[in-house]
Amino acid sequence: MQTTGPGRDDVNAADGQIVPAVYPRLSRRTLLTGSAAVIGATTAAVVSAPAAEAAAARPVVPMPRGKKRVHLPSRPETVHWGYMDAALPPVLRVRPGDVVTIDTLSHQGMINGTDPVTFFGSHGIPSSAVLKDAVDVYAAKSPAPGLSVHVLTGPIYVEGAEAGDVLEVRILESHARVPYGVNRTGPGSGVLPNLLKEPSVKVIELDLDKQLAKITEDVHVPIEAFQGIMCTAPAPELGKVSSRPPGAFGGNMDLRDLAAGCTLYLPVFNDGALFSTGDGHTAQGDGEVDGTAIETSLTTTVQFFIHKAVHAPWPMAENGTHYISMGIDVDLDTALANSLQEAINFLQANMGLSAADAYTLCSVAVDFEIAEAVNYTKVVHGKIPKNVFKHVPRYWAAG
Repeated sequence: MQTTGPGRDDVNAADGQIVPAVYPRLSRRTLLTGSAAVIGATTAAVVSAPAAEAAAARPVVPMPRGKKRVHLPSRPETVHWGYMDAALPPVLRVRPGDVVTIDTLSHQGMINGTDPVTFFGSHGIPSSAVLKDAVDVYAAKSPAPGLSVHVLTGPIYVEGAEAGDVLEVRILESHARVPYGVNRTGPGSGVLPNLLKEPSVKVIELDLDKQLAKITEDVHVPIEAFQGIMCTAPAPELGKVSSRPPGAFGGNMDLRDLAAGCTLYLPVFNDGALFSTGDGHTAQGDGEVDGTAIETSLTTTVQFFIHKAVHAPWPMAENGTHYISMGIDVDLDTALANSLQEAINFLQANMGLSAADAYTLCSVAVDFEIAEAVNYTKVVHGKIPKNVFKHVPRYWAAG
């Protein structure tokens, strides 16, 4: 498979400003195909990720050249709150290969019974450090009744995508927009809903130079930003779908591997795929067991590609070291079985293993972990190490 084309112009989706640019042709080659739709690629040229607003020490991941580069802000007219819906009109149209920088907003500070400035002010954050986007979205919109709380930027229409395809989302860069985040839990929350008797709301300081989050004076955890929600629009017949439980379309998977340098493969159910993202996190353990991570507004840069007519019942992912299968179900045993079956399907279709050999490899070398345990459905991901194979195609972010 080859994707080529002349360079186009930079466009800011907020103001329509066009900045002339010339990029070399982008060359891609298919690395993997099969029932699980795991396809990697290499690029002809890469450049370092641009400097973030406040995170000078964050890791740099190669960023492909070659197509239009677009910025999508998180404004009242570009976000939807608490749900996904195939009927939502797209807020941006792009072509495969285009690089899109997406601003997202955390719902924390917007669902606490008061406005963001008042909420964060009560925790010592000055009004000047509260995002204007959050203030404006709070004033203009509210969560969809009876659904959920996540503020999602999108949907983005990717030209050429059709139901039955797979949308490849390369995550090129992700960083915090503000030097703080929120962990919120309490009675009824998380895996142990009866553990706490009072609500606990922590506004956590982020040291964006050292890339550390200060949980207590003596406990600092590394920052690794990722979007908790990345999704295509659900099938049209489902109508409005709550943003809380993940599903075949992706959604609230809370898979912390989806940081810069990772690729997500999502089934497509509608023309244009209709991609949305949000629920940014700067740190999370597998399972997100108290109900939230460090919830933070993020800016994430992605690049889209389309793979035509590939059977993919569940999302799948890949990074420089692992292939990652996923299984999603309200029952943890079924979620594990789904993830295992997808891993076996992948190993048979793409690595030439028999069913018996694939089952053995999954038992002796693949780690099956709980990505998400607190949002009705459970997400189990199987991490297949690339270093056990004699021949593995070079990954786009391999350096």
